[in-house]
Amino acid sequence: MLNPKFIYFSLLFFFVHPVFSQNSATEPYTFGEELNFEVSYGWFNLADAKMEIARKPHLQDSKPHYKIDVYGKTKGAATIFGKVNDNWGTLIDIDSKLPSLSYRHIEEGKYRKHEKVTFDQKNQTAFMQLYDRENKSLKEEREFKLPGQVQDLVSGFYYLRTLNLKNLKPGDQLVIRGFFDKEIYNIKLIYEGTEKLETEIGTKDTYIFSPQLPKNNLFRGEYPVKVWVTQDQNKIPVKIKANLFLGSINLDIKSAKGLRYN
Repeated sequence: MLNPKFIYFSLLFFFVHPVFSQNSATEPYTFGEELNFEVSYGWFNLADAKMEIARKPHLQDSKPHYKIDVYGKTKGAATIFGKVNDNWGTLIDIDSKLPSLSYRHIEEGKYRKHEKVTFDQKNQTAFMQLYDRENKSLKEEREFKLPGQVQDLVSGFYYLRTLNLKNLKPGDQLVIRGFFDKEIYNIKLIYEGTEKLETEIGTKDTYIFSPQLPKNNLFRGEYPVKVWVTQDQNKIPVKIKANLFLGSINLDIKSAKGLRYN
């Protein structure tokens, strides 16, 4: 059974350092947005995934934030090989577009992990708190020095959506900088061009990106993951494909609700 954690790792490329200019102050997303996906391997439907923004601002340090959660859950026969029920979340400062807090609640088979990271973007630190498997008792605390402003696993994707992607040329690179699992990641995101794609929510003109991932035993090739993002004002992901050593896994959009632009 392939570990559905690949979904989240493949999204690491969204840790974007601000290389390209941002759009106007209006984000391409808004409160109440909900994106639903299905994860498949060949003919097998493995899991459902959801990305949603809370309907109202969340106050953190007296500042309004977007509260964003990503959920992944195995379904059907895939649960025989191990149930997965994960929640990854972030609080994004509405003004700076940077995360103030990120959290993970991981349930994969018998494995459990509950983690909270508080970011001080001004002073360039991240304060991690790790809890026990019941998420009740604090097990570990640790502060990390950051090399500058960073995104987390979830916030980086939403930051990417605020960038002006229209002037990219095939071969252009975005430099990735993000904090995840006690480490700083710097990964290249390669722009490959455009493609018209048939999806469950209609035919979409898309941008194609490929992250350069570290060497591992799961993916095949230097650029094994491709991501399709719509060219419209919403700039939502509609497909992710990961080439494995045996076959490939696809994450395809099934529905999109509460979009800022119709």
